[in-house]
Amino acid sequence: MLLTIDAGNTNTVFALLDGDNMVAEFRISTGDQRTCDEYIVWLSQLLALNSINSDRVTGAIIATVVPQVTWPLEQLCKKLFGLKPLIIGSKGVDLGVEVKIDNPQEVGADRLVNAVAGQTLYGGPLVIVDFGTATTFDVVGANGAYLGGVICPGINLSLSALHQAAAKLPRIAVEAPTSKRVTGKTTLEAMQSGIFWGYIGMIEGLVVRLKDEHSADMKILATGGLAKIFASHTQSIDAVVGDLTLQGLRLIFERNQ
Repeated sequence: MLLTIDAGNTNTVFALLDGDNMVAEFRISTGDQRTCDEYIVWLSQLLALNSINSDRVTGAIIATVVPQVTWPLEQLCKKLFGLKPLIIGSKGVDLGVEVKIDNPQEVGADRLVNAVAGQTLYGGPLVIVDFGTATTFDVVGANGAYLGGVICPGINLSLSALHQAAAKLPRIAVEAPTSKRVTGKTTLEAMQSGIFWGYIGMIEGLVVRLKDEHSADMKILATGGLAKIFASHTQSIDAVVGDLTLQGLRLIFERNQ
């Protein structure tokens, strides 16, 4: 089995894959002060609860946008599984994708991994919308090259900023409105409408502009925790792929063997 680790700004996802089949998936909040030993204790217990022997893990790969967690995650792989993991962005790791932007080192590892998975599984040209800490739009050309993208404030980040900056506005959860009415009749309804239909408008507007800019009828993929909620209320998204990053890590690992 392959251990894939996707360390984002908010959460870190550990997934065990047997081929392209998901065997198990575990999630923990990303903490730049967490030690290797803490990871080992936490993951060992989850493996035991799921009756998974660590000896079954024969490979590991890590993608992270938080540099501080790279070393403890690498040590986790070495100490618990006896493996030296592949690390996205490290010298010698072949992603199989051409990065056509001014400074390729600026691109988050997860965005390149998504590009690899999107191109391999669906073919280009396409746009990948990832609902994470930030909401990102990544453009992949017909030949699989990464062409750049758009970075917007994430939904939860926007809600948190709104609550903190405006004394009378409560903290609310992200959820689809119960009706298609945009006009809120209460403060809560107005906030829910603003965040939900506002993001729908942003998605639809940016998709139109990206397609026009690249003169292509691109496929639009969505991934991330809130992808399903938004995809069900717009025709701009063609498919939701919840495990896109994990499948990308698998594909890159296989390419480097």
